[in-house]
Amino acid sequence: MSNRAVLEVIALDAEDAVAARSGGADRLELVTDIAADGLTPPRETFARIRAAVDIPLRTMLRLADGFSAGTPEDVDALLRAAADLRAEGAEEFVLGFLDDSGGPDVRTLERILAEVPGCRWTFHRAIDRAADRDALRKQLADLPGLDTYLTAGSPKGVDDGLGTLVAEAARTGEPGYEPCLLVGGGLRLDHLPALLAAGIDAVHIGGAARPQGWTGPVSADAVREWRHAIDA
Repeated sequence: MSNRAVLEVIALDAEDAVAARSGGADRLELVTDIAADGLTPPRETFARIRAAVDIPLRTMLRLADGFSAGTPEDVDALLRAAADLRAEGAEEFVLGFLDDSGGPDVRTLERILAEVPGCRWTFHRAIDRAADRDALRKQLADLPGLDTYLTAGSPKGVDDGLGTLVAEAARTGEPGYEPCLLVGGGLRLDHLPALLAAGIDAVHIGGAARPQGWTGPVSADAVREWRHAIDA
């Protein structure tokens, strides 16, 4: 990946992946079941997408809507999914779970990471639901491979969270603030100037890449519009 700002696009299948790559995406987040805000895709889907494009793929590890890892049986299923995807060649992941108090579910995260050793990963928008964002970052600071937080700065989206994002960007390099800020969640093109001016250099789009909505495919032209806006 180059030093330019990162554009990550959600892909549901190989068609999405090819269109996103053609439009200038640097990386893809692979999910299924967008109605549940994105769950773990089948191993076969990962394999088809990996064969279709040559850019980095971050694969979701999440088997149910919400930010709880669920029952012990649910966690076991998640561990099996992680191991299967790793065996298929997945090298980067997206995950994140909270406990009943709104803090990070560190034990579950550690168990999953043990199934995908050496892999880089994003802690997703569970951070926007955390009881204490700063405490969460510091609790996760020593977990191996964590290099990105996907966040809107607020559970309500970037409109509400812009001030938080700018403030956190100013803390880059502090303990717990080393991972990249990847901004997504109600993100619009008009948010970009303030984000880029704050030094934020990674953005994530889903619906914005699909002019026909989630029932339609990723549009290379829509992705290209974001690519040009970021690069400008």
